[in-house]
Amino acid sequence: MEPETVPSDSAPGALAPDLPAKPPVAPRKTNRITLHGITREDPYAWLRADNWREVMRDPAVLDGDIRAYLEAENAYTDAAMAPTEALQQRLFAEMKARIKEDDSSVPSPDGPFAYYQRYETGGQHPVFCRCPSTGNWTADARASGEGSRRAGEEVLLDGNREAEGTSFFRVHGCEHSPDHRLLAYAVDRNGSETCRINVKNLESGAVLPDTLEEAQGSLAWANDGQTLFYVTLDAEHRPSKVYRHRLGDDPAGDALVYEEPDPGFFVGLGKTESDRFIVISAHDHTTSEVRVVDADTPEAAPRLIAPRESGIEYEASDQGDRFLILTNAGGAIDFKIAEAPLDAPGRENWRDVVAHKPGCLILGLQAFKDYFVRLEREGGLPRLVVTALAPGNARGEEYAIAFDEQAYSLGLAPGYLYDTPSLRFVYSSLTTPQQVYDYDMASRERVLRKEQEVPSGHNPDDYEARRILARGHDGEEVPVSLVYRKTTPLDGSAPLLLYGYGSYGMSTPAGFSTNRFSLIDRGFVYAIAHIRGGTDKGYGWYLDGKLEKKTNTFFDFISAAEALIGQGYTRAGQIVGHGGSAGGLLMGAVANLRPDLFRGIIAEVPFVDVLTTMCDKDLPLTPPEWPEWGNPLESVEAYRTIAAYSPVDNVAAKAYPAILATAGLTDPRVTYWEPAKWVARLRATKTDDNLLLLHTVMTAGHGGASGRFDKLHEVALSYAFALLVCGKAGDKAAL
Repeated sequence: MEPETVPSDSAPGALAPDLPAKPPVAPRKTNRITLHGITREDPYAWLRADNWREVMRDPAVLDGDIRAYLEAENAYTDAAMAPTEALQQRLFAEMKARIKEDDSSVPSPDGPFAYYQRYETGGQHPVFCRCPSTGNWTADARASGEGSRRAGEEVLLDGNREAEGTSFFRVHGCEHSPDHRLLAYAVDRNGSETCRINVKNLESGAVLPDTLEEAQGSLAWANDGQTLFYVTLDAEHRPSKVYRHRLGDDPAGDALVYEEPDPGFFVGLGKTESDRFIVISAHDHTTSEVRVVDADTPEAAPRLIAPRESGIEYEASDQGDRFLILTNAGGAIDFKIAEAPLDAPGRENWRDVVAHKPGCLILGLQAFKDYFVRLEREGGLPRLVVTALAPGNARGEEYAIAFDEQAYSLGLAPGYLYDTPSLRFVYSSLTTPQQVYDYDMASRERVLRKEQEVPSGHNPDDYEARRILARGHDGEEVPVSLVYRKTTPLDGSAPLLLYGYGSYGMSTPAGFSTNRFSLIDRGFVYAIAHIRGGTDKGYGWYLDGKLEKKTNTFFDFISAAEALIGQGYTRAGQIVGHGGSAGGLLMGAVANLRPDLFRGIIAEVPFVDVLTTMCDKDLPLTPPEWPEWGNPLESVEAYRTIAAYSPVDNVAAKAYPAILATAGLTDPRVTYWEPAKWVARLRATKTDDNLLLLHTVMTAGHGGASGRFDKLHEVALSYAFALLVCGKAGDKAAL
């Protein structure tokens, strides 16, 4: 039996009779695909450009028919949202007013300098800077001049100047050399995440002729200050090779350090906290392998820590004469910390330092000379645990750093120093702006270095944050975090935005966001569903939301919506679902499963054509994604599982909520044609006249606009859509 359709009082979300444009109709072209003896129709497959690789690098080469359709959809979206233009401008202005324009990060000392980023008033992009260091962490953190500028400031890279004349600009990597003479930086200028690496002489200001193309953005300097390691992308846009470049040499002759033979594994690059090793990692979503190169002898061959073993993940830091290894080996589903000798780091020599504790997920590890710190989460809440070292690397005293609020976000903020007792971390909650602390691990004193300023004003006492548990379809308890203005009536009348993601083991922290108050202050309840597929309740929470158990993700989100309705925070048909990327898949799935619950759906760069994409082994992310979703090319069971929930393949002739879908033309993660095909199929199939909009950013990729203010226009569009479909766009309070 089909769910009940959206009730008649949902008229604010319906297509207005005087809408000054008709929706585009994408031509259907016969296209049958047969696999495992199963035939399906894909009538909008033509929207996938045959030259998609070239389009990612140069959007101008997009096929004319495809471009015409995407631009027609954009024009229709503009027309449909035209009545909210003043509201969008108001939303943009107030969100911008909450940003401290002249702002700076807390400087991180490194030898003679302290490094930081800052923004200028009116500036869209970060300015990378340094100032003289006193050698005293506390003094360096406090030192400042006017606004965000520090005494003795030296600008290393001005993002605003570099971005002039471009429609997209993003710095993916920026690393100074160990001798502080050079700066290597990787820049993406079209949103495809394909970078060019340049090196700047910080003494003369000259950009060296060493230009490295087709790069991924990860950089690591050897300790000689003349050798740079970098990662390149292959023809399918996968980071697959690590090269070593010697300054002054022709990049065409750069040495290949490592090449990943498996298209299902991506390559990463970094450096250990001590700066002793360059780290080369190869990984998919469930398996990893690490190699290290001595940073003092960059021409040495990489040394393998332990060979990959399916389902085993690990990462390594060095500390004294040992490696510290964060891993799930040996059945440690929520991870443990092991140690191994530097000269014999194989898995057979791993010895537990912090044993596995079921239900307590170790999220991260940071090594210092005399301490190591782990970030872990238990019962849905994160905490930091400090372990001091006794002689011989033995574990000394161990303690956790305490926090007061019942729901919050917590993260490590590593600096450049290894031989220091100072730990830096970042804290926020749904009502508390972000705070940066330095914590002395010896004295156990914490010092607030910076608190996020909200120039237009923010009083946490005006808001209420809560955490509830929703009973899932199979009895599991799904945490839901929510925040609302204390004056908002909790009688079921309030509109509610429900956000979810639920994939790749990524949790959604209950952290602070200034943008969402533009909805909250207009009477919305804002809620986050901590659904399976993430690790909010441990690694098992992730395993229960992937592969053949993927539908738990969708049913958890539905359970969260039902619990919020049942407890009086809203009512059915008054919820706007919101998710992006894999969270966009969630939006497409719940729109198919329970359209009656939602007034609207906001699906940003949504991964909605799952079956087709997972059958297309040439796409950048397909082989690495098979451990997450299954491989339908090889397994009929995986094919049937994905086919049963893939949003495009399950669109039906019934009423749907109002939907806003977004895309990025140069997106290598979720290609633009996925949301385009979804919207085209919905237009041809659904039975209602609720708004259905597709907005494609023709000059950006997965993350949308690159400028910090330009991005706000996209948020304003989404929020105006939510207000419009909930009948709030015309309220005097909204304007």
